[in-house]
This record gives sequence, structure tokens and C-alpha cells, in this order.
Amino acid sequence: MQIHYISNNNSILNHFLAEIRDVQIQKDGLRFRKNMERIGEIMAYEISKELQYQEVSVTTPLGVKNTTAVADKVVLCSILRAGLALHTGFTNFFDHAENGFVSAYRHHPNNDDFFDILIEYKAIPSLENKVLILIDPMLATGQSIVAVLNKLHLEQKPKEVHIAVVIAAPEGIDHLRETIPGNCHLWVASLDEKLNEKNYIIPGLGDAGDLAFGDKL
Repeated sequence: MQIHYISNNNSILNHFLAEIRDVQIQKDGLRFRKNMERIGEIMAYEISKELQYQEVSVTTPLGVKNTTAVADKVVLCSILRAGLALHTGFTNFFDHAENGFVSAYRHHPNNDDFFDILIEYKAIPSLENKVLILIDPMLATGQSIVAVLNKLHLEQKPKEVHIAVVIAAPEGIDHLRETIPGNCHLWVASLDEKLNEKNYIIPGLGDAGDLAFGDKL
């Protein structure tokens, strides 16, 4: 697995990352969603550098310009519901992409810290020979992403897989290294310190879905 740490080089990305973590700024749900959207746009731009391109000719009012355009067929797939705001940023750049959505959440059958991952909803186009970009704001244990990839790969095999996460814990990255194919790309906007005893990312930012869309039951 090839890992890309985007925030290692200073850019406006780090400004938006700081704002989504700030407990005062987090009180404004609209601003939180907008910053997630902006981060999605930056990550989409970085991922676009790894795609395949083809030569095209564009007719302008004054002549013809030879340039390039994306040749790959792209599928954007977000894990509900936390990934929706981030997904919007990707669609702003990959406006011709197909889109898919999968629900995945931690299920605590014994009402304790033990959990498994339940996937109860999937709406996804064919992935055959396409570039799949799997979008999820938080990479904690990595179990959700692995469960979703296993679910999506049951029938079609994508040409290439890119996993885009905003904040990641080292434990989650290690789990992906052990369980997903080596030809996948993992894009990390920010690497955090660790997971706590409840498998939440430290320092993290809290629950991305709740911050974007309100508390859930």
C-alpha cells in the first residue's frame, strides 16, 4: 500500500484542518461542513495527479489547443453519514464521476467497548475497471474501511483503489497495511498520535458525522 501524507508540506490544507479540530469553531456546523468540503477539494486535486490522462484537442474562439483530460472512469464512494461533506468536495473536482454510498457503523452487541462493523446499505455503480476513491473522514481502527472494501469487491474488481481519509491513527494505518492489497493508495490529510481505550483518535476532532449533521440517537 502506498501512503501519501498530504499535510507534511505546509499549505492552506493545514489551515482548514486546524479549524475542523477547534472546539469553538466546531460549534458552527455550516463552517465545519464547508471546511470538510474544502479539504475534499484539496485531496481530490492531489489524487488527480495519479490518474491516467489522454490527449485532447479543444477548439477555442481563436484556434485549437492540444491538452490532456482525465481518461480514467472514476467512482466516488463515501461511507455514510460522516463522509457526505467531504464527498461534496470531491464531486466539485470530479464532476463527471459516478457516485456510490455505503453505510457502515460500529455495533456494540454487549453494550461495552467491543464492537463489530455492520454494513446495512449499499448503492454503488459497477466498479469493473474503474478507479474507486473511497472517502471517509476518520481512519481509527481501519475495520470500517476493510469491511466496506470487502463488500464492494464481492462482484467487480476496480482498476485501482484510492482511500481518502482526513485524520488517521497509526493503528488504523497498520491494520490497512496488513489486510488490503499492496497496489492501493492511502491518502491521509493528517496523521494523529494514537487511539484511546475506546478506539477514538487522539487528539482527533470528535465525531465528524455529529459535527456536520447534528447528534444522533
